[in-house]
Amino acid sequence: MKEQVYKDPRPAEHFDRFHERQRSKRPNWMYEFVRLVLTPYLLLIYRARCIDSHNIPAEGPVIIAPNHFSFLDHFFVAVYLRRKVQFMAKSQLFKWPMQVVYHNGGVFPVRRGHQDEEAFKTAHAVLSRGDIVVMYAEAGRSRTGELGKPRHGIGRLALESGAPVVPTAIAGTERARNWKRLQFPKVTIQLGEPIRFERVEEPTKEQAQAASEAIFDRIRNLHTRLVGEGRKGAIRRARDARRAAREHAEAAGRRPLDA
Repeated sequence: MKEQVYKDPRPAEHFDRFHERQRSKRPNWMYEFVRLVLTPYLLLIYRARCIDSHNIPAEGPVIIAPNHFSFLDHFFVAVYLRRKVQFMAKSQLFKWPMQVVYHNGGVFPVRRGHQDEEAFKTAHAVLSRGDIVVMYAEAGRSRTGELGKPRHGIGRLALESGAPVVPTAIAGTERARNWKRLQFPKVTIQLGEPIRFERVEEPTKEQAQAASEAIFDRIRNLHTRLVGEGRKGAIRRARDARRAAREHAEAAGRRPLDA
């Protein structure tokens, strides 16, 4: 297993241009190009399937909070969404030549091993213009194949921005490295119902951690049920829930008004 580098030695100023690009502009043609190239690979090789994509609001700021097993998680989250998303990714990924793709495709760095306020400023800029930020609840990739522990960053962003958070479970990518043995696991993504927090201008670390825990509880529940039921069971349950909600809405519409 490749050793992880937990502290990026490059100065903060090295990443300024990446932040400036994402704060001032949306992803360009590179985003669509990468999607075009990777979509057949993700859908055919990994047989990716997304459940409950309707939980992503059609407009306005949104934070998508998935669990994190693989480098490919970014792409699995985005491939089924009509709206473009922008990712917060570890700064070590920003090296030539891939940094050209990230720079134009909507990815911005969080400087690993440092208190990086610039990453939060960029995330707020993206949300302020009504776009989507993907930020992993665990902050980094779990290398054990099991869910990790939530960090306070996702809670901080949720509280400071007041944007709805969509807890997201990804199952299957913990075995994505098996491609080296020509094994390609089925990958399923399930998007939960959005969570909203009352906005807090300067949350304490404790408040941020509590919000992160609340978000991760939803992710954990989604992931546990997704793994336990399997894809077919999860799809069936989601379909039944939508049908029940539709029937309830129709019944409410037929109910006579109180005199």
